[in-house]
Amino acid sequence: MRVILLGAPGAGKGTVAKLLTDFDGSVQISTGDILRGAVKAGTELGKKAQGYMERGELVPDSLIMEIMEARLQEPDCKKGFILDGFPRTIPQADALKKLLQKLNLKLDLVVNLDVPKEVVLDRLTTRRTCSNADCQEIYNIKSKPPTADGKCKKCGSKVVQRDDETRKPSPSAC
Repeated sequence: MRVILLGAPGAGKGTVAKLLTDFDGSVQISTGDILRGAVKAGTELGKKAQGYMERGELVPDSLIMEIMEARLQEPDCKKGFILDGFPRTIPQADALKKLLQKLNLKLDLVVNLDVPKEVVLDRLTTRRTCSNADCQEIYNIKSKPPTADGKCKKCGSKVVQRDDETRKPSPSAC
């Protein structure tokens, strides 16, 4: 199965992707994961991406597409893949369409997870992430909590709440 899952951060794309990969043996692919993987592996493309990431800049679409092309040709993608939150923009969607044509791959499904704002906010503000860059296991303090002392059940590292997953007071509330 070849699927694209779209939706707001916290809409459940990763959760749905995990269920689908367990069902059919396809592989979940997120741009963040493949960028970190390319950097960690020290590939030529990973080294290029690392420079942007270290400067706090967005990795250009052209480089993301090169990394995506390499990733989609890896052996584990033969059973299928689920693109988790990619593409994010119209130019990325256009580039992905061209890439899939080049690789002679056809999508089976594109799904947009349309989740109410309050549900997304609740999911994000209760989400926790393993601080170990090699693990990054995701937890939810309501539905899938880490250990009682805030540790990852997979690797034992500290579980943290990301800055972009907290409720910020609105400017009018000041």
